[in-house]
Amino acid sequence: MAYDFLGLVNDVNRAVNEVELNSSNFSSVVGFYAHAKDAVNSSLRTINHQEYQWPFNHVTQEDTLTPGVIRYSYPANTKTLDMNTFRIKRDNTLGNATQRLDKLSYEDFLDKYADSEYDTTNTSIRKLPEKVFRTPAQEFGLYPPPDKAYTVVYEYYSLPTDLALHNDVPTVPEQFRRIIVEGALYHVFMFRGDNESAQLSLQKFNQGIKDMRGIYINRYEYLRDTRVAF
Repeated sequence: MAYDFLGLVNDVNRAVNEVELNSSNFSSVVGFYAHAKDAVNSSLRTINHQEYQWPFNHVTQEDTLTPGVIRYSYPANTKTLDMNTFRIKRDNTLGNATQRLDKLSYEDFLDKYADSEYDTTNTSIRKLPEKVFRTPAQEFGLYPPPDKAYTVVYEYYSLPTDLALHNDVPTVPEQFRRIIVEGALYHVFMFRGDNESAQLSLQKFNQGIKDMRGIYINRYEYLRDTRVAF
């Protein structure tokens, strides 16, 4: 069975002894089958909401800067932005090497450099950006204002959208397929009024998420003892 929206819904259907769907009737189903589709998306939403930095939701983004413009909006699907990853990308045509940007607090920007945002006619203050700051409005800012259409590269963790088409594929890796199905089965059993089976599926689902954290999130950095023994 393919690992896509249709395949996951049919995993649920088989688990509760329902007829499987196909690509032709998938979009038009109602009743229980529509609920099974909602249940798969509910399961995926719960998984994606459990951690800010699931590696399978990691995105590397490139934006082209506009000369003189300081503030830029986050991508629409941003869950959390990694401010430590901002860099200006090498561009041999523009004549710049790759340069990592230093973090600047929004308060320091307002205290020291805010006038550069309004001094739009003074092109002499425009240069290759050296600093990046986060605004309160889902934006990041760069200072100095760019003097050319540089490319800024940064990394963030996305919040995926719901699956819709029969061949949509989740960002969650296929190795965790059973965890997705257990989360969906919880909603399906609740829909049917089978509270005992629902609670059992919920336990398996929560344990599955815990196992995912153990694989991806719970990393420990070890300190190396550099003392010299005499």
